[in-house]
Amino acid sequence: MSSPRVLVVDDEADLRELLEITLVRMGLDVDSAETLREARVFLSQNDYALVLTDMRLPDGLGLELVREVTASSKSTPIAVVTAYGSADNAVIALKAGAFDYVSKPVVLDELRIMVQSALRLSAPAHEAAGWQGSERRLIGDSAVVQALRAQIARLARSMAPIAITGESGSGKELAAREIHAQSSRASKPFIAVNCGAIPEALMEAEFFGYRKGAFTGATDDRDGFFQAANGGTLMLDEVADLPLAMQVKLLRAIQERRVRKIGATAEEPVDVRLISATHQNLAHCVETGKFRQDLFYRLNVIELSVPPLRERVDDLPVLASAVLARLAGPGQRAALGPDVLDTLRAYSFPGNVRELENVLERALAFANDGVIQVGDLSLKAARVGEAPAAPAPTAAAPAPLAAPAATPAPAAGAGAPLPNSLPDYLNQIERDIILRALAQTQFNRTQAAQLLGISFRQLRYQMQKLDIHAPEA
Repeated sequence: MSSPRVLVVDDEADLRELLEITLVRMGLDVDSAETLREARVFLSQNDYALVLTDMRLPDGLGLELVREVTASSKSTPIAVVTAYGSADNAVIALKAGAFDYVSKPVVLDELRIMVQSALRLSAPAHEAAGWQGSERRLIGDSAVVQALRAQIARLARSMAPIAITGESGSGKELAAREIHAQSSRASKPFIAVNCGAIPEALMEAEFFGYRKGAFTGATDDRDGFFQAANGGTLMLDEVADLPLAMQVKLLRAIQERRVRKIGATAEEPVDVRLISATHQNLAHCVETGKFRQDLFYRLNVIELSVPPLRERVDDLPVLASAVLARLAGPGQRAALGPDVLDTLRAYSFPGNVRELENVLERALAFANDGVIQVGDLSLKAARVGEAPAAPAPTAAAPAPLAAPAATPAPAAGAGAPLPNSLPDYLNQIERDIILRALAQTQFNRTQAAQLLGISFRQLRYQMQKLDIHAPEA
């Protein structure tokens, strides 16, 4: 069996020779070209596992070769060599379809890592394995889901940073995991980080790690998210929530592909593919000064939009079936009764697939014999032609329990400030009422349920959802 063949295109004889020697020592066959014209001749005569080209050539730009190779039917990965500090050129090349890039002066270890990724991507078995994973992860056969699958398959072949946009609960992390699973990094770690859940004071330590003794409490060396994802994919969820100080440090890590642990004197190389996601409009965040423009352009090289559930209602039957199969325990029944699907189709699902899961989970808890009826859904306001009489929580959160007769619910006057999050506000009211009922009954849940006029099972479900636990003895 012949060795994979690589085409090197560079007019600098010394660099071309260095690249050739490095690739030959990796067991690869190498062809070399000094100009675009020579490279086109080689490409017309041979199939390559990788093309590596300089950005500036005597008879044109390497970017022309990137576009030509990307447009060809051979799907050959092509990488570019950029001058030191030419981050803009790297971004342009990635947008044009380049697989990856290396910066001058070329660091041979980084070059070898990039070449190995390209060779894994060129393996014949890789594409088939990726499509099998796609069928397991992305549920649905609607036109928008099929288009999403096709786009993911294309994006998985590149190492370019991807920005995933979509409404909350639409499945952005699922799309990111699918990109990773179909990429040449599938055997390496996938690390997902919620940027909005990390205290600002701990961000640098969490992202880059720290050395023993770097600060009080640092009793051992610890790796950060970048080291944990080395060789794989790092997903930055809700990236718009990063503070500006951390955005500067993240930008340097992306550009240099190196990070420095807190307390360390030297940087260490990291090889990660970055995928960012947010439900906010990043371009608007840049305009308002909340997000750095240079970081925006580095993260938003390629954009992937995940459709909301209301644009894929044809997938509701298969989605509901998959959710119920996961929720039902061994030997338990879980099914939808008459007219339930029609009721679900009439609902707008502002919380998307995550809300659908919550609705079905709650409905299954109330259903008799595991068969969900329309009344178990608590979606009265979603019926066609029926308007809600008063503000209510989204379907992801059940309507608040009625307060005991002796304690009227707080009134919301015309001058009262509106809550920032209606579901959180209603959950807090519901939590307070349940805690007061439990306190009156010394945490006797049966008596508390009777006091509140609900079933014991409903109270137990609400306690689990709101994270209410009996006090320790």
